[in-house]
Amino acid sequence: MSRRRLVIALWSAAATLLVVASPLGALPAAQADEVRSLEYWLSDYGFTDAWKTTRGAGVTVAVIDTGVDGSVPELAGAVVGGTDLSGLGTADGQTPVGHEDWHGTAVAELIAGRGTGGSNGVMGVAPESSLLSISVELGEGAVGSDQQIADAVRWAVDHGAKVINLSLTRNSLDWPQSWDDAFSYAFDHDAVIVAAAGNRGTGTEEVGAPATIPGVVAVAGVDRDGTASQDASSQGTTIAVAAPSEGLVAIDPGGSPRIWSGTSGAAPIVSGLAALIRAAHPELDADDVVNRLIATADPKGDTVPGPIYGYGLIDAAAAVTANVPHVDANPLGSLSDWIATYRPAAGASTLYDIVIPAPETTAEAAPRRPPRAVRSTCTLFHCGLGPSPCSSDWRRRSSCSWSVCVRGSGCSSARSRLAGARTPIEESFLLCPRSSLSAAATPVSTPRGSSRSGCARARPRSPWSTRCPT
Repeated sequence: MSRRRLVIALWSAAATLLVVASPLGALPAAQADEVRSLEYWLSDYGFTDAWKTTRGAGVTVAVIDTGVDGSVPELAGAVVGGTDLSGLGTADGQTPVGHEDWHGTAVAELIAGRGTGGSNGVMGVAPESSLLSISVELGEGAVGSDQQIADAVRWAVDHGAKVINLSLTRNSLDWPQSWDDAFSYAFDHDAVIVAAAGNRGTGTEEVGAPATIPGVVAVAGVDRDGTASQDASSQGTTIAVAAPSEGLVAIDPGGSPRIWSGTSGAAPIVSGLAALIRAAHPELDADDVVNRLIATADPKGDTVPGPIYGYGLIDAAAAVTANVPHVDANPLGSLSDWIATYRPAAGASTLYDIVIPAPETTAEAAPRRPPRAVRSTCTLFHCGLGPSPCSSDWRRRSSCSWSVCVRGSGCSSARSRLAGARTPIEESFLLCPRSSLSAAATPVSTPRGSSRSGCARARPRSPWSTRCPT
């Protein structure tokens, strides 16, 4: 598999990820309390009410990012451990690395900022939680990022993290096998993993890994009014919840205030909420913590769960105090089941490497009813096409009918178990070579969250192309 670049889940770095010169950048020290007044999410999303129950004491959150500068006054006493896996930082993980070296510190402040006394400084959503800083190299030119993330997840678990924050995206639906092992290790050790969905403003049109991994809490972003951010959030069927991603405030390692946006900021707000839940309900396992996050969310969107808001906008007060029934499994899916389904073939390293055989046919078999009409100039492999048992909500079913329409007049169908979990399948997949496409192919509907709606725009994938009729 070709190496894919991991990027920080930022929104339009050149345009909006700036130290704001006015009014925030010009604040004198005596008016630092104005920073706190900008943290609208603390009251609007119920955190100040949740603090009447807990402020996150006793819960450790791992920040896998560019490194957290624990010397920032807002983080005094918050960082209790760390490491560097990039080869560029210091052994404690507290020397920021990379081009966006402020990023990890800003993420950490949203989780566990302590303020600077009274109503001054940045206050995190779980201000008494503890942090682990794990510095990794992200972005252009980063080498070995996939393995760094895998190693970071394992290190976080081994050093006591009960919540792991990943404000980054691989910009692909799939992920390397090393992540199978690392994320499974985290789930097996009762860790909650939260990941940013990515941002349209930086070219991430659909949610990418790690936010596509079953069991991971994928976080979308909304603006001050609670509406999906047009630039600071991607969409996809794996979205779990939505949280503020615009007009976020941070104090840089050098002490300068910054206004920034992106699902990189929405994710740590949710990670902090997970820490509050774990502090308030230490008897709950990770599956129940995840369930509380989604069960208490304020529903939003035409469908719930949906590709834009997931189960809705987070509600911190409800997540901490509501009576939520116990669950026996992670409601966002099972990575182990996904692995059993999609990693069985030798040499299969991604979803696209899996070959699903054609169904066996016999002379006595009853004629099959063709699925929904598709122009016979291309071959589509499509989950939920036609009256399958999972067509209404394919993410939550244990199996799914897959329809295959071939060139000519014949159609056949095959079945593929989806492991009862979310999968990174969000579009129609082309089975024929690109040369067989017709620009006039009739568009077909695709599963929720897809940005592709027609045959001519579907994505060709080998080795499926070898199964095309001649």
